[in-house]
Amino acid sequence: MWRRLIYHPEVNYALRQTLVLCLPVLLGLLSGQLQYGLLFSLVPACCNIAGLDTPHKRFFKRLIVGGSLFALSSLLLQQALLWHLPLPVLMLGLALLLGVSGEISPLHARLLPASLVAAIFSLSMAGTVPLWHAPLLYVVGTAWYGLFTWFWFTLWKEQPMRESLNQLYLELADYFEAKYSLLTQHTDPQTALPPLLIRQQKVMDLITLLYQQLNFLPHASNLEQKRLQRTFQVALDLQEHITVSLHLPEEVQKLVEQSQAEAIIRRNAQVIAGRLRTVAHDILYHQHSQRFNMDNELAALEKVAAQHPDNPVGQFCYYHFSRIARLLRTQHPLYRRDLMANQNRLPFWPALVSYLSFKSNALRNAARLGVTLAAGSSLGMIFNLPKPYWILLTIMLVSQNGYNATRVRIQHRALGTLVGLVLAAGLLQLQLPEAETLSVMLVITLLAYLVSRKNYGLAVIGFTVTAVYTLQLLALNGTHFLVPRLIDTLIGCVLVFGSTIWLWPQWQSGLLRKNAHQALENDQQALRLLLEEQEPDPSALAYARMQVNQSHNALFTSLNQAMQEPGFESSYLADMRLWVTHSQFIVEHLNAMTILAREHYMLTPKLAEEYLQTCEIALQSCQQRLEYDGPSSNAIMQPPDLHPEMPITEMERHLRRILSHLSVMHTISSLAWRQRPHHGIWLKRKLRDQ
Repeated sequence: MWRRLIYHPEVNYALRQTLVLCLPVLLGLLSGQLQYGLLFSLVPACCNIAGLDTPHKRFFKRLIVGGSLFALSSLLLQQALLWHLPLPVLMLGLALLLGVSGEISPLHARLLPASLVAAIFSLSMAGTVPLWHAPLLYVVGTAWYGLFTWFWFTLWKEQPMRESLNQLYLELADYFEAKYSLLTQHTDPQTALPPLLIRQQKVMDLITLLYQQLNFLPHASNLEQKRLQRTFQVALDLQEHITVSLHLPEEVQKLVEQSQAEAIIRRNAQVIAGRLRTVAHDILYHQHSQRFNMDNELAALEKVAAQHPDNPVGQFCYYHFSRIARLLRTQHPLYRRDLMANQNRLPFWPALVSYLSFKSNALRNAARLGVTLAAGSSLGMIFNLPKPYWILLTIMLVSQNGYNATRVRIQHRALGTLVGLVLAAGLLQLQLPEAETLSVMLVITLLAYLVSRKNYGLAVIGFTVTAVYTLQLLALNGTHFLVPRLIDTLIGCVLVFGSTIWLWPQWQSGLLRKNAHQALENDQQALRLLLEEQEPDPSALAYARMQVNQSHNALFTSLNQAMQEPGFESSYLADMRLWVTHSQFIVEHLNAMTILAREHYMLTPKLAEEYLQTCEIALQSCQQRLEYDGPSSNAIMQPPDLHPEMPITEMERHLRRILSHLSVMHTISSLAWRQRPHHGIWLKRKLRDQ
């Protein structure tokens, strides 16, 4: 029971965040300096936003950089205020100055909002404490946060990676069970595939996260970390076999009518899904898995395959189910290969040169954030609001990447703040003693962090109550800021929503073609690797296959977000959804071809060259059709003629199906061209001129 509690992801996270916040407060209470303890609790918020709670091989270096930026932002802001520089100009300049971090790497990009939050916290202290007070607070606070986090991750070894692996195996179990539990109902791909695509998107997101965590490991040669790497490689092999589909609903229906295949396949799927969930549980709670055996279930499936040799469904299921069972039994990957390399980090000076271009996304993001902060601080000055830094803090906390994520965060923040302020107003009427007040804050903080990763809105309720209590303990006037706090929050939410729509918006609908191009490009690279060499390198195959899966996942993600953005043609997005569906079929065929190539089921060199040329022409034609609606013909996508004296191989079947999907995608691109997405009059005119 204790193991289940302490290793539970939400409990472990909540305990870590609560302790790192409350221990300085407790120390301040015992030493008679409660005010300093409460101010100390501001620093972990900056560290969390900066991603300094991520285990990393350069963990302490990142702490030094983060703490230095926090202190520098605080010092620059306070000194500039002493020179009577306007606050809007300061916030815009600070955002543009620190925005170069977004050009270095995605992880470094988190330093920008964290440093701006540190500056906003310093704004609340400006004029009440000496100039050096806030920078010193950030330096000491970041050091405390880093040491505590390092100790925590040393105590709970590799816990973040175990949590991600646990989620990955659970998602694989859900995906596999959903795919085979309703076998006869999956006759129409248009209705059966979208729910599976959503599950596969979650799987690929977790795989991408685990790649990052593996590359961040400080001691990759550690025995326990090697075990986790091996478990991850097993998950990659499982994903390869689980996502392969036959796409022959007529043959499935025929086999089901002629035998007990449906019950047998469903039983195999239930056993495998149950084992995946057991492995997920054992990974999270540091337990050794019991021996696994499903020979009886596989024997029944093999018997069905032998009784119906002309039906490919039985052989397909037995082949992939037996490989999955072997992986779950041995807990070793099917073959040795190196994992994908880490994302490259751009050095500072090249990043600065790239940042100074108007095409830089990092520059646009920094400018959007800076202009929004400048507008918020201007409103605070115009209306002479008592605590204008709440507007700026709200802007930082609700600003997200993308329209939909920002919209959801705004809703959670506004409603959570409203409910939290109502609760805080009631609790303040109790007039609790200081010790009891701190005890209530401790409980509320723990509960808020328990739900923060699942429901941000509920967490905001708790954080709002503790913020009001903090003001009450620091200045004995928490009730005076209930209404101003609500007004400031609403102003900040409105400003962020407006900036997301009007200030250099990055609409996902506009990224659909770019992501579609990238998906086709990765498909082409994988086909070249599969068909140009008779014995391709397994590591290179695994790398290419994962790039294909990840690029398609990026395309599917942008489509889902685009469906929730305002002002776009629904018919265009419906056509693109059909395009993405056929792209997913190609991904599954490439997964299957990767398995065949690794087991040396290859084509003759001449036939491989013919198919490669045809596939490359088809892929390039699809890419061109995404850009313009010119004359074209699907005749160029016809596969090579079959030789009457030679039986068609499984590799050929996959290639011919890929060409058929590309032909449909080519037609869809032409139809979708007449319904391009549009936002605003300027973009409408541009599209009309084209």
